[in-house]
Amino acid sequence: MELLCIEGGRPLSGSVKIQGAKNSVLPLLAATLLGRGVSVLKNCPRLTDVDASLAILEHLGCETGWDGDAVWVDATSLTACAIPDALMRAMRSSVIFLGPILGRLGQAVMSYPGGCELGPRPIDLHLDALRTLGADIQEGAEGLRCRARTLRQGDIHLPLPSVGATENAMLAAVAAPGVTVIRGAAQEPEIVELQTFLRSMGAQVRGAGTSTVVIQGGQALHGGEIAVMGDRIVCATYLCGCAAAGGEVELTGVDPRHLSTVTALLAQSGCDVRSGPDGVRMRRDPGRPLQAVARVHTAPYPGFPTDAQAPLMAALCTAQGTSVFVENMFASRYRHIDELIRMGAHIRTEGRVAVVTGVERLHAAQVEAHDLRGGAALAVAALGAEGESAIAGLHHIRRGYAKLDEDLTALGARANILEKK
Repeated sequence: MELLCIEGGRPLSGSVKIQGAKNSVLPLLAATLLGRGVSVLKNCPRLTDVDASLAILEHLGCETGWDGDAVWVDATSLTACAIPDALMRAMRSSVIFLGPILGRLGQAVMSYPGGCELGPRPIDLHLDALRTLGADIQEGAEGLRCRARTLRQGDIHLPLPSVGATENAMLAAVAAPGVTVIRGAAQEPEIVELQTFLRSMGAQVRGAGTSTVVIQGGQALHGGEIAVMGDRIVCATYLCGCAAAGGEVELTGVDPRHLSTVTALLAQSGCDVRSGPDGVRMRRDPGRPLQAVARVHTAPYPGFPTDAQAPLMAALCTAQGTSVFVENMFASRYRHIDELIRMGAHIRTEGRVAVVTGVERLHAAQVEAHDLRGGAALAVAALGAEGESAIAGLHHIRRGYAKLDEDLTALGARANILEKK
């Protein structure tokens, strides 16, 4: 068993370039299926979720490879429209392949997706959007069987701004002749990046970043190229780590506008946050305790991101006063709390509400990550705790953090991975 060991109580200092965004690269990889030719994604993070996506692409008949930090996909020839259960279960967002397979081949067969257990995350919105475009989808115990001899234009209304459903609808609609309108679309920066990549492939898409996306579909697409944006959640995690441990860090390669709700709360807690054209610099005086913040409500972009909830909570465990978190996105996103309590945190939960009463300090403990962002939260807590903590469950963390131990070391932390028999 591997353990991430972090010695806490050391102020951070240094600069790190933020990796490419997990939540952007996965739909971009799915989008490569739509173009006949080679697509290139630069600044691609080496994550287990990326490995799972490439395995799916190769199973479908694509050729893939790495060239430094760039990954290339040749989707000229597809030989399969079905994704086996083992590959689907490797990551939760694997359903994103449904739209492009259906758009390219007119049929798709897959089981239900796997990944982190965050409670119910129904794919009904994905399926309803594809049915609006003319797909016949049969749902059974073994998974999904989808067919659409020819997709058609449609007017899609999303009752919730689901990121995945917006992306799947966009990926299918570019293959549907005519004009498709997606109303109630998610507005995340990753949606904008998907639009940019689809345009590089020859698609006509506009409106991403607003609640209405318009696609003129039916064009023959070719390979595209893009540099993957910096990961705003990884950046938020390292900022929270600095808030927990104190010190001063510079994080580059990310658009600070995508972090505004996170940096606003960190500033409210007593951190000095300064945004630049290509990153964020933050300072927290180790001699002055953090202050509790107003209620933290997770919400779709541009609200506070659910993926940053756990890292911020970990940082505020030692803030003076009481902070209240309300998790509006997922029902089971508090699995990190029991582990934080093992480190001395004082947290009470009731349903979707978590009340964090600050303690003077956390202490080291052996803890376990139960999901991706919960694992990141434990790393944040360990940075500010007394002693050396050991974090198990690294397979969850590697889904979204390419080199967490190396980045923390570059920022002055003592972090390393040990193999425990």
